[in-house]
Amino acid sequence: MAPDDWEDWLRLLATEGVGPATARRLLAAFGPPRAVLAQSPAALAEVVGPSLAQRLRAIPPDWARLRARTAAWLQQPGHHLIALGEAAYPSALLSSPDPPPLLHVAGEPAALTAPKALAIVGSRHPTPQGQANARAFAQALAARGVVIVSGLAAGIDGAAHEGALSAGGVTVAVVGTGLDRVYPARHRPLAERITAQGGALLSEYPLGTPPLAAHFPRRNRIIAGLTQGTLVVEAALGSGSLITAEQAVQMGREVFAIPGSIHAPQARGCHALIRQGAKLVETVEHIEEELRPQWGDGTATPAGAAQATPELPDDAVLRALGYDPTPFDELQARCGWDTATLQAHLLTLELDGVVARLPGGLLQRVVRA
Repeated sequence: MAPDDWEDWLRLLATEGVGPATARRLLAAFGPPRAVLAQSPAALAEVVGPSLAQRLRAIPPDWARLRARTAAWLQQPGHHLIALGEAAYPSALLSSPDPPPLLHVAGEPAALTAPKALAIVGSRHPTPQGQANARAFAQALAARGVVIVSGLAAGIDGAAHEGALSAGGVTVAVVGTGLDRVYPARHRPLAERITAQGGALLSEYPLGTPPLAAHFPRRNRIIAGLTQGTLVVEAALGSGSLITAEQAVQMGREVFAIPGSIHAPQARGCHALIRQGAKLVETVEHIEEELRPQWGDGTATPAGAAQATPELPDDAVLRALGYDPTPFDELQARCGWDTATLQAHLLTLELDGVVARLPGGLLQRVVRA
């Protein structure tokens, strides 16, 4: 973007009532933002009506602060603004139904145009197994050169980013705030690692935008639009992850879902997706088989790469526990062990990371890569 163009883009989009669809309509009618802002109120009114036409001719509230904040932000290394129509704008996102007119990017813009990219999304309150699955799938795919895209949220999103980074891979976080903020705040070190390792943070929102609830469902369309497919690891019915999956379907992208226990609320969204036609996934290979036409054949597992479905140790308690969340009393009845012995053995399994305690006194087996 030319040094003197970003202000016009920012001012156009800072006008109250100018969302992505309205901006695209104005750009189609008049050309670049500078030409839009130079139009007469009468010409603008023919496209967007008289009220919005008047606002477009006025200086947006708090414009001086936003301009100064953005100018200072752009002076920092690795900070970019990418506008619709520029060569650096991701082609996959451009072909989506509602591409954002302006992208704020911190990190490596090339991460947004990777030929192999998969979204991994899910619950903010996952089970230990769900968190382990997200990390393992992201790790295995990133080791094969796939860029992992998620939303930097707590739970599955964070685990997916962590998994990709642990494999030395690249990951992209699409956020619902301005890029001068990190939400949740505890993910600031994770955000810094993402950019340091060749990935990117991406937002359509101007600097200073707080974490408003309405922004997160909208950012999900960008997560789906940047990728060739979306993997839902865990999601309750009504979850925002199902919005991402629905948007992926509308864009003609593939949707994958990992099944879970029929007793786990976090699995019900995934089961609903599978009933609606999402691909049931147990291994990374199931994803590769579906996306090979888009990704090509260059996804062979490198030596030492993580596997998403490792074998667990042969242990009597693990065999009795199975894979569903189980109360202690029921596990004891299956094992036939006395309380002290079983509790001591469970503690060992917890320390080894293969059993986790859930709310309500439930126990769950955890598969880790």
